[in-house]
Amino acid sequence: MENFKYIGVILKEDNNNQTDLQERIKNANKTYFTPQFFLNENISKKLKLKLKNTTIDKTITRASETWTLIKRDREQLNIFERKVHRKILGPVYDNEKENWRKLTNKEICTRVKNPTKIETIRLYILRWFGHVQRMEENRIPKRVLYMNLGTTRLRSRPRKRWRDEARVDGRIVGGEEWRKKVHNREEWKKLLRTAKNRHILHMAKE
Repeated sequence: MENFKYIGVILKEDNNNQTDLQERIKNANKTYFTPQFFLNENISKKLKLKLKNTTIDKTITRASETWTLIKRDREQLNIFERKVHRKILGPVYDNEKENWRKLTNKEICTRVKNPTKIETIRLYILRWFGHVQRMEENRIPKRVLYMNLGTTRLRSRPRKRWRDEARVDGRIVGGEEWRKKVHNREEWKKLLRTAKNRHILHMAKE
Protein backbone atom coordinates (compact mmCIF):
# COMPACT_ATOMS: atom_id res chain seq x y z
CA MET A 1 0.00 0.00 0.00
CA GLU A 2 1.26 3.46 -0.87
CA ASN A 3 -0.95 5.16 1.72
CA PHE A 4 -3.71 4.44 4.22
CA LYS A 5 -5.78 6.28 6.81
CA TYR A 6 -5.21 5.53 10.49
CA ILE A 7 -7.37 7.25 13.14
CA GLY A 8 -8.24 10.01 10.69
CA VAL A 9 -4.63 10.61 9.56
CA ILE A 10 -3.45 9.73 6.04
CA LEU A 11 -0.03 8.04 6.18
CA LYS A 12 2.13 7.69 3.07
CA GLU A 13 5.12 5.46 2.42
CA ASP A 14 7.37 8.46 1.64
CA ASN A 15 6.30 10.24 4.87
CA ASN A 16 4.85 13.15 2.87
CA ASN A 17 2.01 14.89 4.71
CA GLN A 18 0.76 16.87 1.67
CA THR A 19 -2.17 14.49 1.01
CA ASP A 20 -3.22 14.59 4.65
CA LEU A 21 -2.98 18.40 4.72
CA GLN A 22 -5.14 18.73 1.60
CA GLU A 23 -7.74 16.44 3.17
CA ARG A 24 -7.75 18.53 6.36
CA ILE A 25 -8.25 21.80 4.46
CA LYS A 26 -11.04 20.20 2.42
CA ASN A 27 -12.85 19.07 5.58
CA ALA A 28 -12.29 22.45 7.24
CA ASN A 29 -13.81 24.14 4.17
CA LYS A 30 -16.99 22.12 4.69
CA THR A 31 -17.24 23.45 8.24
CA TYR A 32 -16.40 26.97 7.07
CA PHE A 33 -19.33 27.01 4.64
CA THR A 34 -21.84 25.71 7.18
CA PRO A 35 -24.64 28.34 7.02
CA GLN A 36 -25.77 28.12 10.63
CA PHE A 37 -22.34 29.16 11.89
CA PHE A 38 -20.11 31.39 9.79
CA LEU A 39 -22.65 32.75 7.30
CA ASN A 40 -25.22 33.61 9.98
CA GLU A 41 -25.28 37.39 10.51
CA ASN A 42 -27.02 37.00 13.88
CA ILE A 43 -23.90 35.48 15.45
CA SER A 44 -21.29 37.96 16.73
CA LYS A 45 -17.76 38.05 15.30
CA LYS A 46 -16.35 37.14 18.70
CA LEU A 47 -18.46 33.98 18.84
CA LYS A 48 -17.58 33.09 15.24
CA LEU A 49 -13.88 33.31 16.10
CA LYS A 50 -14.46 30.98 19.06
CA LEU A 51 -16.31 28.53 16.81
CA LYS A 52 -13.41 28.68 14.37
CA ASN A 53 -10.94 27.87 17.16
CA THR A 54 -12.96 24.87 18.34
CA THR A 55 -14.01 23.44 14.96
CA ILE A 56 -11.89 24.47 11.98
CA ASP A 57 -8.58 24.73 13.85
CA LYS A 58 -9.02 21.34 15.54
CA THR A 59 -9.87 19.75 12.19
CA ILE A 60 -6.61 20.93 10.63
CA THR A 61 -4.16 20.66 13.55
CA ARG A 62 -5.20 17.25 14.90
CA ALA A 63 -2.15 14.94 15.11
CA SER A 64 -0.04 17.61 13.37
CA GLU A 65 2.87 17.26 15.81
CA THR A 66 4.44 14.71 13.44
CA TRP A 67 4.34 16.98 10.39
CA THR A 68 7.33 18.50 8.64
CA LEU A 69 6.04 21.75 7.19
CA ILE A 70 7.63 22.95 3.96
CA LYS A 71 7.13 26.38 2.38
CA ARG A 72 4.21 25.17 0.24
CA ASP A 73 2.39 23.78 3.29
CA ARG A 74 2.79 27.03 5.21
CA GLU A 75 1.49 29.08 2.31
CA GLN A 76 -1.60 26.86 1.98
CA LEU A 77 -2.35 27.09 5.70
CA ASN A 78 -1.86 30.86 5.75
CA ILE A 79 -4.07 31.42 2.71
CA PHE A 80 -6.89 29.30 4.11
CA GLU A 81 -6.73 30.87 7.59
CA ARG A 82 -6.74 34.43 6.22
CA LYS A 83 -9.71 33.58 4.01
CA VAL A 84 -11.70 32.44 7.03
CA HIS A 85 -10.69 35.49 9.08
CA ARG A 86 -11.65 37.88 6.27
CA LYS A 87 -15.06 36.23 6.02
CA ILE A 88 -15.65 36.40 9.78
CA LEU A 89 -14.30 39.92 10.38
CA GLY A 90 -15.79 41.38 7.21
CA PRO A 91 -14.62 44.40 5.21
CA VAL A 92 -13.51 47.78 6.59
CA TYR A 93 -14.34 51.23 5.32
CA ASP A 94 -11.44 53.17 3.80
CA ASN A 95 -11.97 56.87 4.55
CA GLU A 96 -9.35 57.99 2.02
CA LYS A 97 -10.78 56.07 -0.95
CA GLU A 98 -14.34 56.27 0.43
CA ASN A 99 -15.14 52.63 -0.22
CA TRP A 100 -15.15 49.25 1.49
CA ARG A 101 -12.11 46.99 1.22
CA LYS A 102 -10.81 43.68 2.55
CA LEU A 103 -8.58 43.51 5.60
CA THR A 104 -4.84 43.36 4.96
CA ASN A 105 -2.71 40.56 6.43
CA LYS A 106 -1.26 43.00 8.99
CA GLU A 107 -4.73 44.14 10.07
CA ILE A 108 -5.82 40.53 10.55
CA CYS A 109 -2.80 39.85 12.79
CA THR A 110 -3.67 42.94 14.85
CA ARG A 111 -7.33 41.99 15.33
CA VAL A 112 -6.88 38.27 15.93
CA LYS A 113 -4.96 37.66 19.15
CA ASN A 114 -4.85 33.85 18.99
CA PRO A 115 -1.82 32.02 17.56
CA THR A 116 -1.93 31.17 13.87
CA LYS A 117 -2.28 27.58 12.72
CA ILE A 118 1.40 27.42 11.88
CA GLU A 119 2.31 28.71 15.35
CA THR A 120 0.02 26.13 16.91
CA ILE A 121 1.51 23.27 14.89
CA ARG A 122 5.07 24.34 15.77
CA LEU A 123 4.13 24.44 19.45
CA TYR A 124 2.57 20.97 19.17
CA ILE A 125 5.81 19.72 17.60
CA LEU A 126 7.88 21.16 20.44
CA ARG A 127 5.55 19.67 23.04
CA TRP A 128 5.86 16.21 21.48
CA PHE A 129 9.61 16.64 20.97
CA GLY A 130 10.04 17.40 24.67
CA HIS A 131 7.92 14.40 25.59
CA VAL A 132 10.09 12.10 23.46
CA GLN A 133 13.32 13.57 24.86
CA ARG A 134 12.23 12.71 28.39
CA MET A 135 11.46 9.09 27.47
CA GLU A 136 13.72 6.22 28.41
CA GLU A 137 16.25 5.21 25.77
CA ASN A 138 14.53 1.89 25.00
CA ARG A 139 11.15 3.47 24.18
CA ILE A 140 10.13 2.99 20.54
CA PRO A 141 9.38 6.69 19.72
CA LYS A 142 12.83 7.74 20.92
CA ARG A 143 14.57 4.89 19.11
CA VAL A 144 12.75 5.76 15.88
CA LEU A 145 13.59 9.47 16.21
CA TYR A 146 17.34 8.79 16.29
CA MET A 147 17.33 5.69 14.13
CA ASN A 148 19.99 5.52 11.40
CA LEU A 149 18.75 3.38 8.51
CA GLY A 150 22.18 3.16 6.91
CA THR A 151 20.87 3.95 3.43
CA THR A 152 22.18 6.35 0.80
CA ARG A 153 20.22 9.09 -0.92
CA LEU A 154 20.33 10.53 -4.40
CA ARG A 155 22.50 13.56 -5.05
CA SER A 156 20.25 16.54 -4.36
CA ARG A 157 19.29 18.94 -1.63
CA PRO A 158 18.58 16.95 1.56
CA ARG A 159 14.96 16.83 2.68
CA LYS A 160 13.94 18.86 5.69
CA ARG A 161 13.85 16.57 8.72
CA TRP A 162 11.33 16.82 11.54
CA ARG A 163 13.88 16.85 14.33
CA ASP A 164 15.91 19.60 12.63
CA GLU A 165 12.87 21.88 12.62
CA ALA A 166 12.17 20.99 16.25
CA ARG A 167 15.71 21.91 17.23
CA VAL A 168 15.53 25.28 15.48
CA ASP A 169 12.24 26.17 17.21
CA GLY A 170 13.55 24.77 20.50
CA ARG A 171 16.43 27.24 20.37
CA ILE A 172 14.02 30.10 19.60
CA VAL A 173 11.82 29.23 22.56
CA GLY A 174 14.42 28.11 25.11
CA GLY A 175 17.58 29.97 24.09
CA GLU A 176 21.05 28.44 24.00
CA GLU A 177 20.32 26.27 27.07
CA TRP A 178 17.22 24.73 25.52
CA ARG A 179 18.72 21.21 25.47
CA LYS A 180 18.87 21.22 29.26
CA LYS A 181 15.48 22.86 29.72
CA VAL A 182 13.69 20.32 27.54
CA HIS A 183 14.37 17.57 30.11
CA ASN A 184 12.52 19.51 32.80
CA ARG A 185 8.84 18.92 32.08
CA GLU A 186 7.46 21.86 34.05
CA GLU A 187 10.06 24.31 32.78
CA TRP A 188 9.53 23.23 29.17
CA LYS A 189 5.77 23.50 29.59
CA LYS A 190 6.17 27.02 30.97
CA LEU A 191 8.41 28.03 28.04
CA LEU A 192 5.85 26.80 25.51
CA ARG A 193 3.06 28.64 27.31
CA THR A 194 5.13 31.84 27.22
CA ALA A 195 5.89 31.32 23.52
CA LYS A 196 2.17 30.94 22.84
CA ASN A 197 1.11 34.03 24.81
CA ARG A 198 3.86 36.26 23.41
CA HIS A 199 3.71 34.87 19.85
CA ILE A 200 7.44 34.21 19.91
CA LEU A 201 7.30 31.75 17.02
CA HIS A 202 5.21 34.16 14.98
CA MET A 203 7.78 36.93 15.41
CA ALA A 204 10.49 34.57 14.18
CA LYS A 205 10.55 34.48 10.39
CA GLU A 206 8.69 31.43 9.07
